[in-house]
Amino acid sequence: MFILLGSLLLLLVIGVPVAYALGLASVAYFMIEAPAAMGFVVQRFFSGINNYPLVSLPFFILMGLVMNSGGITRRLLDLSMFFVGRFRGGLGHVNVVASMIFGGISGSSASDTASIGAVLIPEMEKRGYPKEVAAGITVASSTMGMIIPPSVPMIIYAIAAEESIGQLFLGGIIPGIMVGLMQMIVVWYMARRNGYPTENIPFTLRAAWLEAKRSAPVVIMPIMIVGSVVFGFVTPTETAGAAVVYGLIIGLFLVGLVVVKELPGAMRQAIIMSAKIMMIIAFSQVFITVLALERVPNQLADFVSGFGLGPTGFILLMALLILISGTFIDVSPAILLMTPVLLPVAQELGISGVHFGVVMISGLAVGACTPPVGNCLNVCAAISRLSIGKIFLGAAPFLCANVVVLILICVFPQLVLWIPGLVF
Repeated sequence: MFILLGSLLLLLVIGVPVAYALGLASVAYFMIEAPAAMGFVVQRFFSGINNYPLVSLPFFILMGLVMNSGGITRRLLDLSMFFVGRFRGGLGHVNVVASMIFGGISGSSASDTASIGAVLIPEMEKRGYPKEVAAGITVASSTMGMIIPPSVPMIIYAIAAEESIGQLFLGGIIPGIMVGLMQMIVVWYMARRNGYPTENIPFTLRAAWLEAKRSAPVVIMPIMIVGSVVFGFVTPTETAGAAVVYGLIIGLFLVGLVVVKELPGAMRQAIIMSAKIMMIIAFSQVFITVLALERVPNQLADFVSGFGLGPTGFILLMALLILISGTFIDVSPAILLMTPVLLPVAQELGISGVHFGVVMISGLAVGACTPPVGNCLNVCAAISRLSIGKIFLGAAPFLCANVVVLILICVFPQLVLWIPGLVF
């Protein structure tokens, strides 16, 4: 066990990518402990990615990229501006609401940060918002992309934990909406204190109807995706493929042939992103096998039970561990590393795998916005030309809203489980 964890830590410290660090640590273990079983490494590597639901992963990534290049962002911003722009701190509310809707389309926080930030950060700066606050709202609100379905991290967790993708999608609805509402409260408070402006937008029922009608093809997409998976009309893989086609059709209507011209670039980016995740999944399966051989989950379960922690105490402790881990490890590796170790302990304590998964992803969403690894911070830094430290300070009040929601869903599991229980 010392060989496995020691070599993994050393490889990560010297800067080896997580996927290869997992693989090399596992190879080091087999070379020393069981040289005759080296062929098992190759077998587990390929069996780890020989999983049909994984086919949905590149499709969901491509869907987000296609929708991003198809004129979707502007429509979402117009819709959000009409309904919440008139409140104090209007553009801040627009940022949060647009991220809430966009997160339900792209399933990716980084895509959300890039799309919303490129438009709103300069606009908010013109309207008198400090640049670090505008960037901070953009980064923090993008966390909903992981929580509100469809969500790429939820698909990865579902495969690692052998849980229902449909139930996980439904479990993320209430926590995702709660994060959005909490962040809007923070925006309202900061706007009142600092005198951030409202947007002068007259409201009429006719204008509301026209705006809703104009944006309907975009807004119904996440409902269509989640509904088709949950009610079993199609598999997640088929849904992801259909969503790509739907995104292309919408893009053709909104921006014409531009979306077709950008398709090769989107496909290339989707292939690269998917390949990175697949490598992590493949090597993590080898690593997980070693953990099982060493009985690490069982030993951890015995260790935790010695403290007499109940389900609530354990999941709060786990949430703290996830927040700390998310600061140093990216989302996909963190899911694949922690799930096989912590999930068996949680299940022994009677914690649902769906509840565990939504708590994990909600915690890791905060990690995506914290230095030094935070992916969303790096994307926002490239857009805003601000340092990661300044963006994080601007995002901190809004990330506190995420932490409050994380604590609430730990203490009250029904916030996660009510909708899946109702439907299933």
